Amino acid sequence: MNILSLLLKKPKVTRSNTTDLVFESTGLMLRQEIDRVFGNSIAIREVDCGSDNAAEIELANLSAPHYDVERFGITFVASPRHADVLAVTGVVTHAMKEALIKTYEATPEPKFVIAVGDDACTGGIFAESYAVLGPVDSVIPVDLKIPGNPPTPAAIMKGLLMMMQSAEKR
Repeated sequence: MNILSLLLKKPKVTRSNTTDLVFESTGLMLRQEIDRVFGNSIAIREVDCGSDNAAEIELANLSAPHYDVERFGITFVASPRHADVLAVTGVVTHAMKEALIKTYEATPEPKFVIAVGDDACTGGIFAESYAVLGPVDSVIPVDLKIPGNPPTPAAIMKGLLMMMQSAEKR
């Protein structure tokens, strides 16, 4: 067997390296809801409106091999035109207001918006600052808030599951 065939060979087991049983069971339930509501997968576009990067790190961790959320049908995309869900992090600054609105308008219907982290949900410690407009829902409609500073990957997965379970009510 040559080296190229070893590199191209698919792994037999597609499990993540996480031992978090709550995360795994939430992911499996989320997979069923995604299949039921969206078909095969959902695409998430992350929008940073002025955060301290804590929530972005947790969102990025979802795609890392430890959690590997693509096996549950969740992908992160670079363009809002390919997204089903906007995951907005950080309190909205004056400089990011227009970019957030344009991203929201570029996302095709039906679109869902989740505010990820305390700053996005309430303004957090920056709420009284002259440089910010406020939480995400002061600029665009928000379907779900996932609090936490930062929220854990398991909390984000539970939030996505709640959003999928309520998606048919819209």
